[in-house]
Amino acid sequence: MTDATLSTARPDIMRFVKANIRDYALLISLLAIMVFFQFKTDGILFTPLNMTNIILQNSYIVIMAVGMLLIIVAGHIDLSVGFLSGFIGAIAGVMMVTWKFDPYTSFVACIVVGTAIGALQGFFVARFRIPAFIVTLAGMLIYRGLMIAMLSGRNLGPFPETFQAISNGYVPDILSFMAVGGIKNMFALVTGVAVTGLIVWSNWRARKLEEEHGMAEEPLQIFYVRNALIAIAFIGFSWIMASHRGLPNVMITMFALVALFMFITTRTTFGRRVYAMGGNEKAAKLSGINTERITIMIFGIMGALSALAGLVYAARLNSAQPKAGSGLELDVIAACFIGGAAVTGGVGKVTGVVIGAFIMGVMNNGMGIMGIGIDWQQVIKGAVLMLAVFLDVYFKNKG
Repeated sequence: MTDATLSTARPDIMRFVKANIRDYALLISLLAIMVFFQFKTDGILFTPLNMTNIILQNSYIVIMAVGMLLIIVAGHIDLSVGFLSGFIGAIAGVMMVTWKFDPYTSFVACIVVGTAIGALQGFFVARFRIPAFIVTLAGMLIYRGLMIAMLSGRNLGPFPETFQAISNGYVPDILSFMAVGGIKNMFALVTGVAVTGLIVWSNWRARKLEEEHGMAEEPLQIFYVRNALIAIAFIGFSWIMASHRGLPNVMITMFALVALFMFITTRTTFGRRVYAMGGNEKAAKLSGINTERITIMIFGIMGALSALAGLVYAARLNSAQPKAGSGLELDVIAACFIGGAAVTGGVGKVTGVVIGAFIMGVMNNGMGIMGIGIDWQQVIKGAVLMLAVFLDVYFKNKG
């Protein structure tokens, strides 16, 4: 590359980075936090067992966070998701332990109940124009009371092994005959390499389409660096998972949901309408969007994901507990705001929310390993959330 080309490329790179500073700052923050705790925990953070624990501990947060993103983007909030997930876990406990229903029937019934509850809350918000804050605050109190009443203040378990596998099971190693030294689950490694190749190929294909239509904004140098980092991160993570027990079932569920919601928010009419609502609900309604139906749908989706998260949580603990779900709504909402969702609605990405969730998860895990008390953990998490919201408002006003 000539000096003239370099001098032309540098301003383009700086301009692009400045325009996308929030996205890059978020990813750099996650990497910095992981490196910090890797040193502070004497290398424990990146051990296969601990990385698996981070996935298991944060799976239900990510599951709910992708749904909460739709709620926040549309200009609403849902405070009920924590205790709704706990209430659904209690229903699962009563169905399987007390009434002896099979896990499959119980699972479907719980998802249906969660969806119906979420849609009902959305109905009150959309039809009667009651602020979502009030509706879901009332729901939070109701579901907490019902959960305690159903469990009579005691834990209910254990669950059948089939149900426990939702959270505690692992994908079988069907490629064990290919195993090499140090690799305990070859399927995990091969899957990671294949997914990495698919992501890089998809990004390259999208880049070529943008270039053909003259819409490519990302400088080529940044494109190469970004995809190289993606490949290193995915293959490195797959290697760590393959060195332990392989891919947890819940991780497959989590990443499938992330992929689904990335598609919904970027490639579907429904997703575009949700963003339009958050940008200006009156304008969206005047343009022909049925905002009431969209509101009911996004709250119904949130209810279904809360139910799924509640089932994952209960399966992990192997019991339905009267304190389940307490405080989860705060972690879910924090993950969205830290991940770049705007407090005023209309802005937010699924990838940002996932990174935000893992920022919180890595911080929780790292501080726990370091022996930091729960009191100071809450202080630090609150400070991080405040900083994220401050930066969001600051960059928005500056722009």
